[in-house]
Amino acid sequence: MIKENVMMKPLTSIEDLREFVEQPGQHLLFKHSTTCPISAKAFEEFKSFVENTNASAAIVKVIENRDVSNQIAEDFDIKHESPQVFLLEDSQVTWNTSHWKITEKALKEVTSS
Repeated sequence: MIKENVMMKPLTSIEDLREFVEQPGQHLLFKHSTTCPISAKAFEEFKSFVENTNASAAIVKVIENRDVSNQIAEDFDIKHESPQVFLLEDSQVTWNTSHWKITEKALKEVTSS
């Protein structure tokens, strides 16, 4: 079973999502399918990055919290995929990617630019 790191806030409601998105600064948001092996691998990459950098991060489990996942797609007008990661800067998505492109290296590159 995959457990979230304390540095990763679980978003389980639309209210949780709004509060996370509205925070100033740079944050990462990860959409995770708990039944998908690709998502499990991407989560390990994401978790490693967050643990090594203390990045502000949140996770949405897309099956368990479908309403939150759908709201993300609607709010940012970005097609739902999972796994999927978003870089938020001052409430706006400035970058996103999915599936095998979610790597610790990619996250380092995008957050350092």
